[in-house]
Amino acid sequence: MPPINYGDTAWVLASSALVLLMTPGLALFYGGMGRSKSVLNMLMMNFATIAVVSVLWVVYGYSLSFTTDHFHGLIGGSDAYGLRGTFDALTGADGDKIPVLAFSSFQLMFAIITPALISGAIADRVKFSSWLIFVAVWTTIVYFPVAHWVFFFDNGNGGWIADHLKAFDFAGGTAVHVNAGAAALALTLVLGKRVGWPKEKFKPHNVPMVLLGAGLLWFGWFGFNAGSALAANGLASIAFVNTQVATGAALLGWIIVEWLRDGKPTTLGAASGAVAGLVAITPACATIEPLGAIALGLIAGAVCALAISLKYKFGFDDALDVVGVHLVGGATGALLIGLLAAPFIAGTGGVKGLLYGGGFAQLGKQAIAVVAVGVYSFVLAYLIGLVIQKTIGLRVTPEAEVEGLDTAEHAESAYDFAPTGSGGAFALAGVGSAKPSADDAKTEQISEKVAG
Repeated sequence: MPPINYGDTAWVLASSALVLLMTPGLALFYGGMGRSKSVLNMLMMNFATIAVVSVLWVVYGYSLSFTTDHFHGLIGGSDAYGLRGTFDALTGADGDKIPVLAFSSFQLMFAIITPALISGAIADRVKFSSWLIFVAVWTTIVYFPVAHWVFFFDNGNGGWIADHLKAFDFAGGTAVHVNAGAAALALTLVLGKRVGWPKEKFKPHNVPMVLLGAGLLWFGWFGFNAGSALAANGLASIAFVNTQVATGAALLGWIIVEWLRDGKPTTLGAASGAVAGLVAITPACATIEPLGAIALGLIAGAVCALAISLKYKFGFDDALDVVGVHLVGGATGALLIGLLAAPFIAGTGGVKGLLYGGGFAQLGKQAIAVVAVGVYSFVLAYLIGLVIQKTIGLRVTPEAEVEGLDTAEHAESAYDFAPTGSGGAFALAGVGSAKPSADDAKTEQISEKVAG
């Protein structure tokens, strides 16, 4: 039996940290795109998701996702409830071994960010308590089974999509992005439109924050994709390079569409295009060559730039374009594997895409995987959301929505818009401020007595 490979273990643990960073990055990306009066609520939805999913993962999530197969590849077993029995090693991509807990930690970060992605579609109108319940239930009955379907685990075993259907999804285009995007669409239908949408313009309140969040996502995504090799090897290298060039190409694809359609490229478009490229390359990063990754990125960036307008055509209020970027982008990347899979790239196992003379077989498998995950997630997310709405309520009151969820749900405000007096910022800092007047002193004394 080969010993633990310390280099591979270090890479997997470092990749786990990179993927965790993506959720705060996502929070900033979404927070900047939203309104100033609900930005803290968006940050809180994402940070709280980290907490909820982390606990569920240890109790039963890892076991359901990555242990002994049950019901023909549909769900894992109870072998590792509480992470018991995971204190040994798992065979990695090159036949070397990494600790099971390293693999479990890596996959935990995927489980965290997937429900967090949904939050952007339902910005400005969801009760925080109901969001926590939705995350717990949806992660349990949707994400954990789908992760089992899609991902390989010890010794090349996997659920029905990976092992029986043999559709490719190296790092989660279906399990993460199609899954979250379909659930996001379902919840927008349950919740209905925000007050004033679409007549009122809901513009991003902080575009630099959006770009910062996109940059953190781009950085962390190298762990997401290259880390999925579970080894510091050639497979990780091709995933790393493909992630970079596809993202750059998608950014260009998105802003070219903006340029042609609107006359100007925007920074928001550049950030969104980069995320669309990251989403699309996720399933394909270890199955296509770099030239194919550029083509995939250009296509995904352009397609997603056009897809975000679907919400106006069909009337669903996807606040921050989760459906247009994640559902459409994830599906685009997964389907393009059927065209672009290169037999000389290690992740394909010699399988040829249509453009390499392989016919339509792999494209059909990819389509089945996309439809199966999308339909399963949509139906269950709709039912979960509907049950919550009919019982404790999923949506805040119109008054709370107009006031802003930061105040209504958390009794906080991200920005202090109160006047600072004649001294302005310099007075607050104590620079050149005049002595307080008698009226000021009197007011201060009164406030101290009340407080005491």
